[in-house]
Formats: sequence, C-alpha cells, structure tokens
Amino acid sequence: MIGAVPAEVGAWAWHPHIVLWAVLAGTSLAAAALHRRLVRTAAHPLPWPRVRVLRFAAGMVLIGVCLGWPLGDLAAHWSLSALVLQRCLLVLAVAPLLLAGLPDDLITWCTRPAPVDALLVRVLRPPVAVVVVTVVLVGTMLPALVAAQSDSAVARGALAMVVLFAGTILWLPILGRIPGIPRPRPMIRAVYLVAQAVVPVFLSFLYILATKPLYPAFARSVDVVHLRPLNDQQVAGFLSKLSFVLVLLAVAGVVLARAPDTDDDLGPEDPMVWADVERHFERVDRRGHAMVERVPMQPQESDGSSDPDADPTDDGAVGGGQGPTDR
Repeated sequence: MIGAVPAEVGAWAWHPHIVLWAVLAGTSLAAAALHRRLVRTAAHPLPWPRVRVLRFAAGMVLIGVCLGWPLGDLAAHWSLSALVLQRCLLVLAVAPLLLAGLPDDLITWCTRPAPVDALLVRVLRPPVAVVVVTVVLVGTMLPALVAAQSDSAVARGALAMVVLFAGTILWLPILGRIPGIPRPRPMIRAVYLVAQAVVPVFLSFLYILATKPLYPAFARSVDVVHLRPLNDQQVAGFLSKLSFVLVLLAVAGVVLARAPDTDDDLGPEDPMVWADVERHFERVDRRGHAMVERVPMQPQESDGSSDPDADPTDDGAVGGGQGPTDR
C-alpha cells in the first residue's frame, strides 16, 4: 500500500503512555498520603527515611520504563526477548526496590488483615515460595496469555501486576519486612536463592532447544528487532536464564559473605520491634476467637427445680428429696 508505515518505524514510534504514568503518579501520591495519615494517627509514628523514598521512586519509574515506550511496546507486539527482559526487570529489580522502599507503617497496615497475614505466613516458607514463583512465572508465559496481553492493554497491566506479585514473593524471604515473619538463616537464604535461580526459569531451556517458534504473537519480530521468531525465542531463553542466575547467585554470595563465621555468633539479624510483638498478639487473639467459635455449647444439667413443667408433688421436688412417708 502506498504511504504505509513500515513495521519497524511503527514499532519504534514514540508513545507517551499518559494513562500508565498517571496511574504510577497516582499510586505514589496515594502511598505518601496514606503514610502521612498513619503518622498522624499512630501512637509511635514511624518515619519514611529519604533513602527508602528514593528506592520507592526508582521502582515506580522503572515500572514506567518496563511497561512504557519502547520496551513495553516491543514486549506487547513484536519481540519475545523484549517481553522476557520486561519480566526479568519486574521480578529482579522493581520488586526489591519497592519492598526496600516502602515505609514500615504502610507495610504493617497492608499486611494486617487476617487473610493477608495467614497467606503470607504460609507462602513465605522457602519451599512454598519457590513453587508459587515458578507457577506464576511459567503460567504467565503460556501462549494464550501472551496473545491476550498482545491484544489488550488491560491484560498487559494485569499480567504485569501478577508478575510483580511473583517478584515480591521471591524477595520477601530475603528482605523480610513483614511483621512477625523472621527471615531464614543465611545458609537457608542462599540455598533458597539458588533454587529460585534454577527452578522458575526452566522454560528457558525450552526456548533454546525448541525447533519452531512457540508464540504466534511475535511472528513479525524480524521486521522490528531483525531476529527471526526462532532466533528471538532463543535469545529470550538465554536472557531469562542468565539474568536470574547472575543476579540471584550474586545476592546469595553477598548473603553468605555477610553471614557470621561461627554458630556462636548467630543471633537474630532482625531485632524484634513493637510491630512484631503486636502482630504476634493479633495472631494469638485470632486463634483464641477461632477456638471459641469451634467449641460447641454444652447443655446445662437440670436439677428439676428450674424446670417449669416439673410436678411439685414429685419425689425430690419438695423437702430436699424426702417423700411424704419420710417423717
């Protein structure tokens, strides 16, 4: 067609993504407003240090980079490698930045509801966390869901939030920050990171070894990134595997390097604060209420004197149990 715009030009054309940046700005302002409200109403207000504010802001900006132009546009329609890079950034960079940047009072407020607290207690066990992250990351890369995110901006946003949730679950056992849930010992954290570097990205071997493209949504990758769909898929496999292995093994090395040399030096790395004590009391109260609700009410035994239908002439009804002949 005369005057048609080449695919490469259309794919790299700048798009402002105003809605995306407006949502990110609104979310940041809402977090700041909620923190100020919690500070005003708390008996012992907790500050939001500047370093954490900067981490939170960096995480929000990085979300915009991942979902906006050009990476978000390439990941949506043109390249599996771009989609994998986007997911890796959300899991390995955005999630830890947001976790390390949120204020303590906001995290405590968000995790206080009983269903959320109970879910976190179970999910943040290292074996369970590995399974959850693997299921979520693999599930969001199913061809049907990839095609859906290619066709719908709402689906893209929803899947990005699900991937960010997986990244949050991945990093919580390492960073902690949930009241009443202590971090595992350094060796357990290191083993956990090795497992997360290997298990959730087993799809990368499928990408590398497959003999045909698995995602029809990226059939025109050669027009934009100059890689045939099969080559683009292989690059995505290497990118996924190397990014997880390099980042998580590096963090595992740092965890081990900072670990105490002897068992005598092992102590609580995260000193217990009032939020931990309060959360433990809340859990005890919830268990107590649950036990009371489960215990059935026992019927009271009647001695006959309180029975409105009892015959006052019956034996034992009058005279303390003596009959009329007992005189």
